[in-house]
Formats: sequence, structure tokens, C-alpha cells
Amino acid sequence: MPEIDPRAIELIMTLRRQGISDGRVLSAIERTPREVFVEEPFQHAAYANTALPIACGQTISQPYVVALSTVALELEPNMRVLEIGTGSGYQAAVLSQLSRRVYSVERHRPLLLEAERRFRTLRIENISSRHGDGFQGWPEQAPFDRILFTAAVSAVPDMVSEQLKLGGILIAPIGETSATDLESFSQLLTKMIRTETGWKKEALIPVVFVPMVPGVATESRNAYDGSERKR
Repeated sequence: MPEIDPRAIELIMTLRRQGISDGRVLSAIERTPREVFVEEPFQHAAYANTALPIACGQTISQPYVVALSTVALELEPNMRVLEIGTGSGYQAAVLSQLSRRVYSVERHRPLLLEAERRFRTLRIENISSRHGDGFQGWPEQAPFDRILFTAAVSAVPDMVSEQLKLGGILIAPIGETSATDLESFSQLLTKMIRTETGWKKEALIPVVFVPMVPGVATESRNAYDGSERKR
């Protein structure tokens, strides 16, 4: 990893004030060079505690959401994690420092290729990525200790939830996904633990994510269209 940007230290102080106290998670965020994952027009705001646009109408998530989601996963060093939605690759880079291997699925090929380039640049070797349909998960590599969704679902797809180990934790934005206006979306970031008798659920915070879309995208552009997905 490159030398830590002084702005990263300021960000960590902000996250602490917002209630993020897990030292391992804060350290992973501090060591992840966020500017590598931010597009050139937004470099000045790379360490701002806000979501920023990336290609294909998506976003790199607000650091607070990344931190909270990562804390909620309760990661251990030997765990295998499935991420649905690679996006910029920032969340995966954070997860990679806290787990044995991250498996990340992305439906937008341009985003995937750019994220993979960033992983190589940072010499991150424990992330496996694929261009695919997030609704299918990654059955060939299942079961997983943890699963994280980066787009909203009205309900977690059975195809994916079945890929989680008994006792495993799944984090997803769950709620309204049918609106056409981004600001009218309303979901709860939800923590789900798979038990022998079903699921134990805990609502964490209200969030605004665009819907998870089935299939793979066919675009070849690298543009901003105003539609955002928080990653």
C-alpha cells in the first residue's frame, strides 16, 4: 500500500466521532488509499465523508457507510467474503485487509476492469472478481462466511442467501426498489445472521441505494449519467 495520505487521518477522526470504534476496521480504511478509487474530477474530495460519482452511473460509497457495513460483518482473518457489486473496488480493498479472500461480482464490465487494474496497482492479491449477475452470487465458490450487497433489494435473493454458511452474516440495503426518482428510494441497511431455524435480522441505518439489477450490463461507456449506486 502507498504511504498514508494525511487526509486519511482526518477521515478516521471523523468516523470515530460518528461512532465507528473498531480499530481493525479504522486501520483498514486508513491504509486504503481512497484517492486511487476516485475519478480524476473528484480527487479534491477523495477523503470527504461523502459518496462520489464513478463510471457507469454508480458511486463510491460514503466512508461512513463502508465503515459501518464492514464493522457489521464482524470479519475474522480466515474468512471468505462474497461482495455483490464491485463498483470502484474500494469496499473490496477494505475487506481484503480483514479477511482471507474476497470474491466480488460486478455487472458493469468497465467498472470491473478498472477495479481489477487498481487491485494490481496496489498489489492486492486476495481479491477474486468476475463479470456476472449479482442475483446469482458465485455458487462455484460457495459457501461463504460473509456476504455484502452494495445495491438495494426488496428481499435478499434465495440464490445468494443459500450461499452463506450457517452462522454467517449477510449485510444488504433492503426496501423500496421500484421508484424512478433516486431521492424517493428508502431502505434500511440490514444485518442478517443465518441460523438453524431461519434468519435473525437487525436494521442498522436508513440508506439510499439504487436497485440491484439482474443480468449483466452491455454498456462500454465510461461516463456519468446522474444515476448513482452507493458503494
